[in-house]
Amino acid sequence: MTETAKDFSGSATIDAAEVARFDRLANTWWDAKGPMRTLHKFNPVRLTYIRDAAADRWSRDAGGPRPLEGLTLLDVGCGGGLLCEPLSRLGAKVTGIDPARTNVEVARLHAERSGADVRYRNETVEALVEEGESFDIVLAMEVVEHVADVDAFVEACARAVKPGGLLFMATLNRTMKSFALAIVGAEYVLRWLPRGTHEWSKFVTPEELEGAIGRNGLAVRDRIGVVYNPLADAWRLSSDTGVNYMVHADKA
Repeated sequence: MTETAKDFSGSATIDAAEVARFDRLANTWWDAKGPMRTLHKFNPVRLTYIRDAAADRWSRDAGGPRPLEGLTLLDVGCGGGLLCEPLSRLGAKVTGIDPARTNVEVARLHAERSGADVRYRNETVEALVEEGESFDIVLAMEVVEHVADVDAFVEACARAVKPGGLLFMATLNRTMKSFALAIVGAEYVLRWLPRGTHEWSKFVTPEELEGAIGRNGLAVRDRIGVVYNPLADAWRLSSDTGVNYMVHADKA
């Protein structure tokens, strides 16, 4: 069922232009050869990283069929649900939120068709925490570089993490290397992404992101780079954080 569009103009973290752009792209989320193809290739690395860290945190068997069984998980900026669906199949009770209404509609429809048990909401993380909701695991993957206020966004995400829970974030480092590869290369030369997907000035260094996480009562436990291997046509974890990187932190 189609929802009435919500007005998020009062939110400190929402960039209206970014929301509108993703709304226009919403119907391409599940096209593995379309504008979101890079995320489809990136997904296995993200999923494995989240699964393994969560399994370690709660002493689970990462190789088991449902290592996230019983854990609540929030995917902030869930898009079309590319992470939500596989994480739900790993046993997590997943909530996906996105300020782009069409993204949520696409995600819901795909979940219905695939039989995935995911709750989707056209909402902001600030609104969710104001309602008193919190989760064992909170994800903000490839979202930080699209928000209007990084500090306010990290604060809201941190508030959504239960005591003892985990926060995962993935974004792009603000380096000349990322400008060359993530913008010039990916958007203009290789055309992996639509032009204008990223704005280099909004990229966030690991030190900036980890500082914001630490100020909100979480301890960063890991930082890892993600690089593309053109020979394998696949992404892999790396010590190189010059372009893409992920971090995870826990709340005492």
